[in-house]
Amino acid sequence: MPSTWPMGDPERGPAYPRRAVLALAGAAIAAPVSAAPRVVTVTMRDMAFGAVPTGLRVGDIVEWVNLDLFRHTATARNKAFDVDLVPRARARTVLRQPGVVAFYCRFHPGMTGVLEVAK
Repeated sequence: MPSTWPMGDPERGPAYPRRAVLALAGAAIAAPVSAAPRVVTVTMRDMAFGAVPTGLRVGDIVEWVNLDLFRHTATARNKAFDVDLVPRARARTVLRQPGVVAFYCRFHPGMTGVLEVAK
């Protein structure tokens, strides 16, 4: 059937040329799929950072949650972020660059962690 949209069989809907359908299907398969940003949580409790999620990518969001009785920060050594949280507070940062990002609490330097961020 050589007809093109919006022409076609009224009962079956519009007919698309086979070549166009195949071209669109091929484009959909070849198009890169970008993963949506993830939101991951890192907690602060008992004077320590909780487990840091793996598989982080640029664009992901880290939600810092202070479940401790004390004020803490999540401060990147490379100055990528500096989050200051009173007890029971939370804040978010977006990972903007790939690489290894060491972080610590400015008030409690023994509290440390590392984020590994891929492209």
